[in-house]
Amino acid sequence: MKNVTLDEVIQTYGVENWGAGYFEVNRKGHLIAHPAEGDPRFVDIKELIDDLVEQRKVQLPILLRFPQILANQLNKLHRAFRESTREFSYTANHYGVFPMKVNPRREVLEELLREGTKYNFGVECGSKAELYAALSLDQPVESLLVCNGFKDEAFIKLALLGTRIGKRVVIVIEKLNELKTVIRLVQETGVRPIIGLRAKLYSKGSGKWASSGGESAKFGLTTSEILECVRLLTEFQMLDSLKLLHFHIGSQITDIKRVKNAMKEAARVYCKIRQMHINIEYLDIGGGLGVDYDGSKTTFEASVNYTVQEFANDVVYTIKSVCEDENVPEPNLVTESGRAVSAYHAMLVTSIQDEIETFADDQPEVTVTEDDAEVVVELKALCDDINSKNYREYYHDALDHKDELHTQFNLGLVSLEDRAKGEVLFWEVCARTYRFASTSRLEEEEFEELKKILASKYLCNFSVFRSVPDHWAINQLFPVMPIHRLNEPPTDYATFVDLTCDSDGIIDKFVDLKDVKEVLEIHPFGGEPYFIAIFLVGAYQEVMGSFHNLFGLPNEAHVVIGDDGRYHIKKIVHGSKINDMVTYARYDKNVAWENFRRLAGSKVSAGLISEEDANSLIEQYESNINRYTYLE
Repeated sequence: MKNVTLDEVIQTYGVENWGAGYFEVNRKGHLIAHPAEGDPRFVDIKELIDDLVEQRKVQLPILLRFPQILANQLNKLHRAFRESTREFSYTANHYGVFPMKVNPRREVLEELLREGTKYNFGVECGSKAELYAALSLDQPVESLLVCNGFKDEAFIKLALLGTRIGKRVVIVIEKLNELKTVIRLVQETGVRPIIGLRAKLYSKGSGKWASSGGESAKFGLTTSEILECVRLLTEFQMLDSLKLLHFHIGSQITDIKRVKNAMKEAARVYCKIRQMHINIEYLDIGGGLGVDYDGSKTTFEASVNYTVQEFANDVVYTIKSVCEDENVPEPNLVTESGRAVSAYHAMLVTSIQDEIETFADDQPEVTVTEDDAEVVVELKALCDDINSKNYREYYHDALDHKDELHTQFNLGLVSLEDRAKGEVLFWEVCARTYRFASTSRLEEEEFEELKKILASKYLCNFSVFRSVPDHWAINQLFPVMPIHRLNEPPTDYATFVDLTCDSDGIIDKFVDLKDVKEVLEIHPFGGEPYFIAIFLVGAYQEVMGSFHNLFGLPNEAHVVIGDDGRYHIKKIVHGSKINDMVTYARYDKNVAWENFRRLAGSKVSAGLISEEDANSLIEQYESNINRYTYLE
């Protein structure tokens, strides 16, 4: 079997297109990860998984977390804004905040705040629980704690508590009643937070989340409501607390033109408010900085047609231009870029467990005689005589014969044995058709569909609903590829099903530069360990994942690469045990044990099992409580 070149691997899996310089393939045919683009240090992912599984006895699936990639993405964002403010002589500052909804894991927030100290990097929260967690974090003194989302009195009181302990809490007003509650509580407590207003812009983003912006958006104040907020703050002598204007036109903005349009509108709103002699200091442009999941650098929903630097340049230049036109001071810029910061740092590694048999796989030897049904004999003839010149015609004939076979069976004219023979022969015609079609230079849609039908369907040890819920929920694309054998030609095609008892638990859409692939090229699977990785899962997937079928959190490993070039496993976080998941479902393990003991005792009393057997069954039942929820 000949080796494939690196260029061929890149073309097949697109790793250098979507990998952002973090992921490559080495000469061993193994996937490697770098801590930063251009950094010669790397970790061999296959060797890392072997170490975790074989030496440290960590079971798959395993979420690999790379804190250095997380830190590098944060640095990339802030370098881009520093470069753009320098280039365009922008006199105000840039403050980043991380939206906790993207990934609220403590380790993620702590790494970002530690790395972001030099940038006064802060946090954004949108619920009481997120705010409670955020108040415990060690933020830089000058950083912001932005409170978005709908707020009740308890939320606002908690925000005021943050103000009292010295954090720079910004309460962003989403609706008028919130401001009225804030004013009342400020009067009662004497605590003055920073107040922000969220504007509902006319401009929209692009891609899956375009509806987050525009006039029908869920969040934000209309122009008249903004003016009413100003009136209320003036009436209660709190106008000096209004320091921030916020807007958000949607996550994963695919088209840079939409960014420019939104910046023009928002900057104009900011300027008009400043001209009312209101000292707004911050313009919070929200999130939207996208991730190029498929590597195509286009406006497709899984991509973006701009770089981080281009995004920063357009934001800074556009806002500066409007401010100069209106003769208004430039605002400090606040960005809530969560997806772009965190997506790359986490990947899920799982393994193929088995192949799911389909009609296409069920091809035993078939002997056809003159006593068989005519439709079966005709399918046999097609199978024997198909060639590179007639495969298209013979395939169409086979489709007709298959319909005829099932019609005759339903009428009682064909036996079960004849039906079985006919189905085997039909799928053999399909397989031969695809072999001929794949060598043809013509690209025909019907044969692409045939490729999907004939592709292998592999059972993998993970849950789509837990680890990549957006693939199921909104057809989000994530890069998927094997982490080894990449110096061998991937001659098979496959889709991947998860462990859940749900037909939606499948990955059957894959990234491609020109289109969306419905099958992935993989290597022949013969039962030996074969590892698959799903990339760019560090944003939203962990927090939005569900416990469908009570499959819990996967094991995870936090990995850094030292100055010596060796990887170091900083931390292993064990995933959910059965005990965790049954407790989540409101079962008490002690009650469960007692119920099982009582059931076993009733069988002893009935003379169905011995007391010794009952004790053995009870012991086995109790011992399962600490097992991993995935396959072992």
